[in-house]
Amino acid sequence: MKKNASASRGRRAFLRASAGALLGASLWKADTLEAAVQNVNTNSKPSQLRITDLRVATLACAPMTCPVIRIDTNQGLYGLGEVRDGASPTYALMLKSRILGQNPCDIDRIFRKIKPFGGQARQAGGVCAIEMALWDLAGKAYGAPIYQMLGGRFRDRIRCYADTTESHDPKLYGQRLNERAKQGFTWLKMDLGIDLLEGIPGALTSPAGTDLTGGGMVPHPFTGIELTPKGVEIMSDYVGVVREQVGMEIPLCADHFGHIGVNSAIRLGKALEKWNLAWLEDLIPWQYTDLLKQIADAVDIPILTGEDIYLKEPFQELCRRHAVDIIHPDLATAGGILETHKIGDMAQDYGVPMAMHIAGSPIASLASVHCAAATENFLVLEHHSVDVPWWSEVVEGVEKPIVQRGYIAVPDAPGLGITLNDEVFKQHLLQPGYFEPTPQWNNERSWDRPWS
Repeated sequence: MKKNASASRGRRAFLRASAGALLGASLWKADTLEAAVQNVNTNSKPSQLRITDLRVATLACAPMTCPVIRIDTNQGLYGLGEVRDGASPTYALMLKSRILGQNPCDIDRIFRKIKPFGGQARQAGGVCAIEMALWDLAGKAYGAPIYQMLGGRFRDRIRCYADTTESHDPKLYGQRLNERAKQGFTWLKMDLGIDLLEGIPGALTSPAGTDLTGGGMVPHPFTGIELTPKGVEIMSDYVGVVREQVGMEIPLCADHFGHIGVNSAIRLGKALEKWNLAWLEDLIPWQYTDLLKQIADAVDIPILTGEDIYLKEPFQELCRRHAVDIIHPDLATAGGILETHKIGDMAQDYGVPMAMHIAGSPIASLASVHCAAATENFLVLEHHSVDVPWWSEVVEGVEKPIVQRGYIAVPDAPGLGITLNDEVFKQHLLQPGYFEPTPQWNNERSWDRPWS
């Protein structure tokens, strides 16, 4: 009996082995096996990946400055991120000691560790840059583009709008915007500020000595600057001339109004309704939710804000109250790629679309592209460097130019889908030093726990 049972088990084992061999022969032919592993980085073992350094090099990408960070690892992989335009790379360097030795694939855990060191506007630059670089590293380690790790893409190219050099001559400005349309851009943006009214008697009311450029630190409701009916009419007529040049069919949004009061914002918005603008951007600071809602309720043009907001919660309050019609995060401020993706999904639940602000190098721009590809309610992405001839050449691995006919193709290569073009990058450094070691930041320490 034992002998028969043993023989039976032996026959079953043989049959299983034979079936497996036949199945393997049919399924795993040489070309199939090669295809299955072609995107696997055999030099990387993700579970053993560790951060060894964080280095910085800053591009002079006029009119912006773009601090780019590089996170190095023990396996030779590096990840790229970018500190928000105009912010100090110190925001990232001070966090280096908190991520050394960590596995960069643990993106959410590391983000939660450094999240308290972010703040509204540029103060979030370091946290967001590191988060971008972690996604780049994880994608390279696992052989997948970032959009795929976010759940896949809703689109394979990203619509862009372009900033355009302004002019006090509306015909000239309209011609410049029309040239953007001829370049292939299907969404336009203009500046429409109270600088148009300087020197025109009776167009603007403001206390003597007030800074009309908006360069001060006084929020809009407290400046005492108000438009007169004459000023409102002049600004509306200006937009009318621009519309004559570009037509009514193409979306045209407006920004940089100046630090005017809420009532002036409403009067101006009402006067601009006939020009069917795509949005009015940052009329007042985003923190004044009730006042934004007051404007949004009174004006029949979409109201937009968000480029200076850090993390999902403030966006959620704006969306829940319907204080804005469109949100406008910059992932170099909002908390990085995953946080911005979460912001978009949250806004969709409230019926609010998401445009995206970005003013930076191809690193931050392509991080935005991956996020936009994976976010269903995405609308359009800013491109701030149309007139910088070498902008696309800073990186390799993607189609050139990066922006073609007003769109950016979503890269399919792992991570961000790019590598640095060292030669071009070095030609446009803001200051000497190209990703030099930063041992002086290895041991920066403090009591980081936000609770007792």
